[in-house]
Amino acid sequence: MPRTPWIVGVSGASGTPYAAAVLRALLDAGESVDLVVSRASRLTLLDETGISFRDAHWQADLREWLSRGADGKPDTFSVDIEAVRHWSAGDLAAGPSSGSYRTKGMLIVPASTASVAGVALGLSKDLLQRAASVTLKEDRKLIVAVRETPLNGQTLRHLVTLDDAGATVVPASPAFYAGATHIQDLVDFVAGRVLDAAGVPHGLYRRWQGELGGGAHRDG
Repeated sequence: MPRTPWIVGVSGASGTPYAAAVLRALLDAGESVDLVVSRASRLTLLDETGISFRDAHWQADLREWLSRGADGKPDTFSVDIEAVRHWSAGDLAAGPSSGSYRTKGMLIVPASTASVAGVALGLSKDLLQRAASVTLKEDRKLIVAVRETPLNGQTLRHLVTLDDAGATVVPASPAFYAGATHIQDLVDFVAGRVLDAAGVPHGLYRRWQGELGGGAHRDG
């Protein structure tokens, strides 16, 4: 069987735990992943986790990143990254830059307002934007997990443009009906909704069953 990966683009918005949860769930589901980590997101990752993501050492850095919980605790998760292929954000000759390179689609998580604007305007300043543009023109799934607040009119117009172009906009907005008791639960809810939009099965959160009180926690 030919390898047909999901592209995961990580932009510079706050929310690297969302990206880690999505990556772990894709790998747990048996999916292949092509990973693009933007230059801006490396600064965010360093700030939020203390991890430096380096092209020359991406495997070791990715393992360390994905093994951490949303609370920063190391060795929370056991991960196998054999199915991940990394492409440098500056490599515009990479596979995902061409429509003839077969993929299942692309997930941008978290999506910064800068990446949203770049994709909406059809820019290709780096591989993340180029891969997203290719995903749209090839009529493949593009999921944009925007992480910003408040949203101004310009960004809202860019999001409408992406929606009109066929992308699915998933705001990184945790819900509480699933009975969250830990920061990881809130992160997993957002990651789960991203994967729902992509049609990838997962067990990251408790789904609504139409019964009130299912997410409540009572003492005694």
